Amino acid sequence: MRFLNSNGTVENPYDVVIVGMGPVGATLANLLAIRHVRVLVLDREADSYRLPRAVQFDGECMRVFQTIGIAAELLPDLLVVPGMRFVDAAGRLLIDWTRPTSLGPQGWHASYRFHQPNLERTLRERLETRTGVDTRSLHEVCSVEPRDEGVDVRVKDLATGRLLRVRARFVVGCDGARSTVRHFMGTELDDLKSHERWLVVDVILKHDRPDLGDYAIQYCDRARPVTYIRGIGMRRRWELMLRPDEDAATMVRPDRIWPLLSRWLTPDEATLERPAVYTFHSVVARGWRRGRLLIAGDAAHQTPPFMGQGMCAGIRDASNLAWKLADVLSGSAADALLDTYESERSPHVREFIETALRLGAVIRATGDDAAATTVGPQQFETPQPRLGPGAHDGSAAAGRIAPQPRLGDDTLLDDTVGYRDVLVATPEFANEAQSLAKGITVLAAANGEVAAKWLRQLGAQAALIRPDRYLAGIAGDSRSLAELLSTYARRCARARAAA
Repeated sequence: MRFLNSNGTVENPYDVVIVGMGPVGATLANLLAIRHVRVLVLDREADSYRLPRAVQFDGECMRVFQTIGIAAELLPDLLVVPGMRFVDAAGRLLIDWTRPTSLGPQGWHASYRFHQPNLERTLRERLETRTGVDTRSLHEVCSVEPRDEGVDVRVKDLATGRLLRVRARFVVGCDGARSTVRHFMGTELDDLKSHERWLVVDVILKHDRPDLGDYAIQYCDRARPVTYIRGIGMRRRWELMLRPDEDAATMVRPDRIWPLLSRWLTPDEATLERPAVYTFHSVVARGWRRGRLLIAGDAAHQTPPFMGQGMCAGIRDASNLAWKLADVLSGSAADALLDTYESERSPHVREFIETALRLGAVIRATGDDAAATTVGPQQFETPQPRLGPGAHDGSAAAGRIAPQPRLGDDTLLDDTVGYRDVLVATPEFANEAQSLAKGITVLAAANGEVAAKWLRQLGAQAALIRPDRYLAGIAGDSRSLAELLSTYARRCARARAAA
């Protein structure tokens, strides 16, 4: 760790200090390391949390893990799930959210179940192989002090009690709902007015129970709304809404839990792994950046879990922010590029939160209320929101996640490109595109490839895909390509350096 000396300087400060080494912080650190950014990751805990928390991520997240290089390691411990069903107290289907179990346009499945301790361990192990990354557990951030030339971070070594200071050019708080970094930024939260207490019970089955099913089930029961989730292996989860008069400390006792689960299983059939009471919040920060300080994940937004998008949103934050930080730090982009982080991500995450709130209203509604809410059964499809305004050209196609086709040699697009911009062009336009797209990788999509078919569907000769795999814009000829590249450079506030 690089400490400040007596005159307040350090020869080689870090580029980025990340506060928090959960999935979001560890993902951000890995992505920055790919771009040769010097990173220090601080976490106040001695190790990663050993019990389950988040249990679902989507194909877009898997694509990020592919970029990091851990997708193959994760696969054996993942479960592809078919979706979720909402039923009323009488068992009638209200909403059918079936998700395809075949590989999707991201090159991965739409929905995976996972065990968070496994993911965190894999992310941390990959960090240990990265050059230029330091990690420190049992180190608590006491304050962050922005300066003109960087940020001084005061840190307490919880193992020794020593107070330390390190310097970085930027600090990113991935430190959860009670974020220390957000506190020092003075950022307030937009409250979307949903705060509910739920009892979350994780169990490990003693023998298989295929009758419980693979679908997640939302039991929309006025007496007590309940969520059932199949985890990996023998893990299962129930989430039960608490009434205002129920005491959290009492409700986590086994003698209170087992009667609540008696509809599904008995103490002879499973072992309690973790009961906990959570308050599901719905908030979005106003101000994800203050100069050299930024926030991501739960520090920037919190959502009810009804769509399984809490951790997913944080992984998207990391993917959006990492390439922008790397370009600013390398000098190939102006500092203003970082302002597009919130402008793009905040509307995107709000759409997921607002959808989760609408689903939550259905979960709480039964009988006549449910009939008024849904004329069913209804089919539900996962939202695919666009990014807000920022580093894309603002056209109808831009700001959406691009697909990841397999190329002629059967490799996935992202594996060929790496964590950088790519211009995918039709074979007949590739040479011309190459002459215009200085410093950007140009990939010619061979006739018959999925990539070429995608371009035809877009009505384009070329598509510019950003490092976070979102579409910056499309072009139909040389003139429109020149305009697209110029717009992208202007919106990124940069003149592209050679790759």
